[in-house]
Amino acid sequence: MAIPGNLLAAATSTMDPSYVGWRVRSNATLVSGTGGRVGPRCLGVKSTAAAGAEAETVSFYPVTAGQTYFMFADAGGSVVERIGIEWLDSKAVPVGAVTWSLWTMSAMAGWHRVSVAGVAPVGATRARLVLASAQTTAGVSHFWENVYFGGVIRTLGNLLPWSVEATEIDASGWTAEVNATVSRQVPAMSWPVDAYTAGGHTLAMTATAAGNAAVRTVIRPAVTPGTEYMAYAYLQPPVLTATAWIELRWHDAAGNQIGAQRSVLAAPGTGMYRQRASAVAPAGAASCSVAAGLDGAGAGQVLRLETVVVTAAPALAPDSVIRQDAATFEQGTGGWTVSSGTATLARSTPWGAAALEGSYALTATSPSATASTLRSPRVPVTEGVNWRLTTGARATTGTTTSLWLRVRWYDSTGTSIGLSTGTGYAFANTGWYWMSTDAVAPAGAVEAAVELTVTASASASVLHVDGVSLRQVLPLTEVSVTEERGFATVTLRELILGYTLTVERETPDAKRAPVRGASGLIVDQPITRELVVAEDHEIPMGVPVRYRITMTSPSGARSTRSTPLVTVSLPDRNEVWLKDPGNPQRACRVMVQRAPDWQRPIEQAVHRVRGRRNPVVLSGRRGGMEGDLDIWTRTDEEREALHLLLDSGNVLLWQAMPGMGVADMYVQVAEVTEARTGGTAAEPWRSWSLPLTEVDQPVALGVNGSGGRTWQDVITEFATCADVLAAYATSEDLLLDRRRG
Repeated sequence: MAIPGNLLAAATSTMDPSYVGWRVRSNATLVSGTGGRVGPRCLGVKSTAAAGAEAETVSFYPVTAGQTYFMFADAGGSVVERIGIEWLDSKAVPVGAVTWSLWTMSAMAGWHRVSVAGVAPVGATRARLVLASAQTTAGVSHFWENVYFGGVIRTLGNLLPWSVEATEIDASGWTAEVNATVSRQVPAMSWPVDAYTAGGHTLAMTATAAGNAAVRTVIRPAVTPGTEYMAYAYLQPPVLTATAWIELRWHDAAGNQIGAQRSVLAAPGTGMYRQRASAVAPAGAASCSVAAGLDGAGAGQVLRLETVVVTAAPALAPDSVIRQDAATFEQGTGGWTVSSGTATLARSTPWGAAALEGSYALTATSPSATASTLRSPRVPVTEGVNWRLTTGARATTGTTTSLWLRVRWYDSTGTSIGLSTGTGYAFANTGWYWMSTDAVAPAGAVEAAVELTVTASASASVLHVDGVSLRQVLPLTEVSVTEERGFATVTLRELILGYTLTVERETPDAKRAPVRGASGLIVDQPITRELVVAEDHEIPMGVPVRYRITMTSPSGARSTRSTPLVTVSLPDRNEVWLKDPGNPQRACRVMVQRAPDWQRPIEQAVHRVRGRRNPVVLSGRRGGMEGDLDIWTRTDEEREALHLLLDSGNVLLWQAMPGMGVADMYVQVAEVTEARTGGTAAEPWRSWSLPLTEVDQPVALGVNGSGGRTWQDVITEFATCADVLAAYATSEDLLLDRRRG
């Protein structure tokens, strides 16, 4: 899959089917290598003498002075490497020095990530990309693939700016707090091919002497008291026995620290491991910061950090009321207790040894074959509502374990007012199991606690619990309409991860058509989330429609759902919708002046035979509709919206109400005529003639959406509105993060 936002052509990025986008810069010959990550091919840069070898892009890429650009590539070979961005003016003359990454700290034959970022200098309008490797003998090849160049790729929702998250430009977003120095390093390390926010430069904290060492962020983003937040980063400890940690800190309006939540890494080795810390912002909290460090560090020991994020903590399951620390056990036992029995609780160890969500699980050890009840912290609930408790569990020793899932209810005084009947499960130590139970909160219930009663079949039995959620039971499928924008919204809950999903629109004549999603028509798409919301902007007008949802297991078994009938109408039958299926935000509702007089062209060859009255005619297949649609725009806003819709030249969808003599039609619009309707110069009405040609529905086209981008991301990235205006030409570009240049 192409890297989102990449200015490089697919062949230049992946080297497939060849490396035509690259040329020799110095001391090299180029070869097409095998064993690529994205496709079968990669670029080999072979040294021709005992010196470093460099390759560069054949093309230049447009840049805007003052904006930050990011480049990364995956590399492999027997020597160290670096990459660079060469800034050029409009005449392709270099502007200033090449912005180079640091050299990798060691060579690595396997694929690893190298990256660099820089601000385009004054006078720069173009950029050329450079790949460099430090060969010391002739005939040594270095391999490259998966190259990206474009805007920065940041974690959506991160309250920290990208300069702090990635440290690709410098380490100025961090400061030493105690017994440490701050720098950057590029360890040679493998990352998944699509881990676009990780790899390359890391923050390096070096202990200056033996003892505790710590660093912290300089920037303190604003927080809201009572909201749960999560901080996480990849940590690389210097040795297996090191005590490495990350800490989420709270500060009041005066900058005083008023609280902190530390999460200690139980490292299984000396690689990169993502560690989380989560907590609810206390009363009086105005901002937060992130710290990391080593306890009992040796002089010169280095702790590396990668991809540092602070964000509002996502619920483990949609609308779950259980906090992250009590649901995923990333920083401890999450406040769980043993309300009865002899079991003991601990966080699993080491990192990654036991987990369903994240990297740790709650570990309950039973010293004897008896029952113990594990209880979660209390959470707020609403009386009279049906709640669903879901958890994953795994028995690691013993033959069979019995587990009862229940919910205990509490009133406003904190007194227990009942325990749900619950559901029991028995399972062997063969892996993880998902289990659930439903219960209605009784009258007077304002709080609840999850209770898990485990009965071990043997002494020293161990049970792992992870992924605990308690959420209000909502409909599996919901549908609503937004008539003023001409679309329907389908909400799907409790989808099965690992299955594939198909969403179809069904009309009263039993015809079905797939609904369009972010990656094209939703037909056998992999399910990666329990909750999916799809907006159907191609729903026909004035026709009752239901949606059929099909989930297919890897073995081919199918389950289906359907929604009630819904109808989206046009308030005025003289109006029609013109929509861009891939950009529904551009949809226009306009008034029809005159419907087309249709033509259906056909290719024919007429052969007149001498001596015969009638010719021989050879015909092709008759084409689709062609004709001119005459419409009015009634306001300046409608006129500007129609221009925006037509500017792209994309395939459009024309929709009218039933009974108007035309079915929904996908069209291409040729040369457009916009005319005044008479009257004064201030008259806003315009008469348009749109030459239409009927075309097929675009199948692979996905809905171009924001992908989770919010105003918080804009606030984090830009200091002033003037900075936003300088970066984006239109509000649509702001929504989709399409920056100038």
